[in-house]
Amino acid sequence: GNAFRLSADKIQVTNVSITEDCQATARILRSHFNSWLQCESFRSLREKLLEYLSLTDEIRVILQTENSLIQRLPWHAWDLLERYDKAEIALASPSYERSERLRIPNYQVKILAIVGNSQGIDTQADKSLLENLPNADVTFLVEPQRQQLNDHLWENNWDILFFAGHSSSHNGESGCIYLNQTDSLNMAELRYALRKAVENGLHLAILNSCDGLGLAQELTGLQIPEIIFMREPVPDKVASEFLKYFLSAFANSESAWKENENSQSGKRFFPAVRQARERLQGLEDKFPCATWLPMICLNNPAQIPLTWQQLYNSDTENQNHRQYPTLLPEVHLTANNPQTNSTSLFNSKKIQNKVLLAIISSILIALLVCGLRLLGLFEGAELKSFDQMMRSRMLIVPEAADNNIVVVAIDDADLAEQRRQGESLKGTSISDKSLNLLLKKLQKYQASVIGLDIYRDFKAENPELIQRLQQTPNLVAVCKGSYAGSNSNGIAPPPEIPTENIEERLGFSDFIRDKDGVVRRQLLFMRQDANSLCTPHFSLSLQLAFHYFQSQNIKQAEIVNNQLRIDKTSFNLLTSRTGGYQNIDASGGQILLNWRVANTIAQKVRLRDVLTGQVNPSAFKDKIVLIGVTAKGDLQDYLPTPYGTEPDQQLPGVLIHAHMLSQILNAVLSDRPLLGTWTAGVEIIWIISWSLIGGILAWQLYRQHRSLIISITTSTGILYIISLGMLISGYWIPFVPSTISLISAAVVVGVGNRD
Repeated sequence: GNAFRLSADKIQVTNVSITEDCQATARILRSHFNSWLQCESFRSLREKLLEYLSLTDEIRVILQTENSLIQRLPWHAWDLLERYDKAEIALASPSYERSERLRIPNYQVKILAIVGNSQGIDTQADKSLLENLPNADVTFLVEPQRQQLNDHLWENNWDILFFAGHSSSHNGESGCIYLNQTDSLNMAELRYALRKAVENGLHLAILNSCDGLGLAQELTGLQIPEIIFMREPVPDKVASEFLKYFLSAFANSESAWKENENSQSGKRFFPAVRQARERLQGLEDKFPCATWLPMICLNNPAQIPLTWQQLYNSDTENQNHRQYPTLLPEVHLTANNPQTNSTSLFNSKKIQNKVLLAIISSILIALLVCGLRLLGLFEGAELKSFDQMMRSRMLIVPEAADNNIVVVAIDDADLAEQRRQGESLKGTSISDKSLNLLLKKLQKYQASVIGLDIYRDFKAENPELIQRLQQTPNLVAVCKGSYAGSNSNGIAPPPEIPTENIEERLGFSDFIRDKDGVVRRQLLFMRQDANSLCTPHFSLSLQLAFHYFQSQNIKQAEIVNNQLRIDKTSFNLLTSRTGGYQNIDASGGQILLNWRVANTIAQKVRLRDVLTGQVNPSAFKDKIVLIGVTAKGDLQDYLPTPYGTEPDQQLPGVLIHAHMLSQILNAVLSDRPLLGTWTAGVEIIWIISWSLIGGILAWQLYRQHRSLIISITTSTGILYIISLGMLISGYWIPFVPSTISLISAAVVVGVGNRD
């Protein structure tokens, strides 16, 4: 033969005498080998094995040596091992470092199958076997270029690396594979790519090619956990049949084992290799000693080999651990030279209680998340989750429109109608004539308070309107304020408002917008800049509420200890760090805006319908009437809110004022909750609690990746439901940092508890 995966010409006739001679020589070698193992120096070892091991045990025998001659001896033929039909031997280095890596869930066994130079051999059978594996995702590289193989190892997560084709080893110390007709390379030339593949979860290498001892040793040095190789040149038929027998036993291992513990079709890794190896005896009439060829090589003897189901994270993993003992008896044979050896019997894997470590890790992660939160790294995400919960409330607790408020909306049709009548708008939304007629009707209809959300920093020309603006005590107009740091002096109020009672007749219209432009806060009062054209301290919504409460015999508000108090209701003002906000400008009197959960905030009527008498006068009696623009033309005044940021989802300013006014009215009159937050200490405890939940789940389920993912997903859903329920009740609690702590603790503790 030659030094590759062997083939024979079809016309070749087997020389029976050569076959028989080979078999006779093998019998002699087996006899001499067992005689050596029965000598005095091995007696204590033999006695210990017979004392400690049961014939029913599944046993892993680890031969730890770097001597290539000892590695090549027929250890499978050791008569002591043949007594134990669930024992199999593997090679390992005398020294090793235990490595622990987080396997990335694939939910299928990902196999990179390299079909190298196959001239003269049949690799189609190997390909067919791999393609028909259950729960497997196989990628074939047929006679690849070196760079192509390198890229696949770097860029994907593989569970199994398979090679079929020609290969060779030099004195059992180094080896090479033949990628294609012209290129060959040794494993050292792929060390960086293979190291990356191992980091990404590569667990098993199957070298179904010739003379693989040198290849296996190099792959072991690259920390591939498990390797199957052929330690001598292997005939094509033997290689193909071994792969078929091994995959048949291994890929169905756990389900078959549970059905019948003595089943020959279902095995874990070591028994599957032994079964496949022994089934090659049926070929030994043509290929003597075929059962001696397959061999296992381990990087880390202390690591229990994974099952097929564990490679793709089966839900049955936990059940299988109960059916199958995790702690397997092991025999370690350490040989520094052919004359000396020692043995130790121990359990390779012990379940350790790591609850304390999980708790400490979870708390540290939570504190780290809290620190990052203080730096404002989560503010954007927290505000987005706040918006999502606000929208979710619409489906759970819809509210009716506020019947204390009526909005007179000036739309595009109203603007067009005024222009058609020849009325001068002077750059605003309502002419003197129309405004005078509107105010006259609203007074006639006995509106409780009238809010004019329209800038009029110019003097009216209509004498009747001038008189009406001056002498209507329940009319509140607006101006735009100016505060420290702004680049504008604001917009002046209507000049007709008398200066002696300007504090009761004016309110500023300023909105506070977050960094993303969304209105989530309500500004109740502020100290105006000295150069401001707008002097009132209270907002339009608060001024309207004051007028309305006076008509309801509710006493005036007072501000004590940074709190606004109206009757029995306290409005807790925001600080620079409140809830999801971190280091915001909280000057003035700001509160969170608890948007009304309604498709329509209040009854809305069109300007032209009021002017032409098409609205029932009783609709305005004892109500707060807001007058403002809803047109979408040149005068549009639309802003993004938690209910939507797209242009067609934004709300006009007059409706935002209506939401703010409604919040104040209903907090005082009907105990509708205002939005608040927990104290910083309570929020930290809450975040730590969810971090502990993630850590405990990972500690309990770290072996069961799918169950852990489902548990973490379920916990996140429960956290969202709790956070939404608290928002409905009036508390904005930390959802995003709690979720990050939950998931981070699960990942860190899961990695730390991996055996």
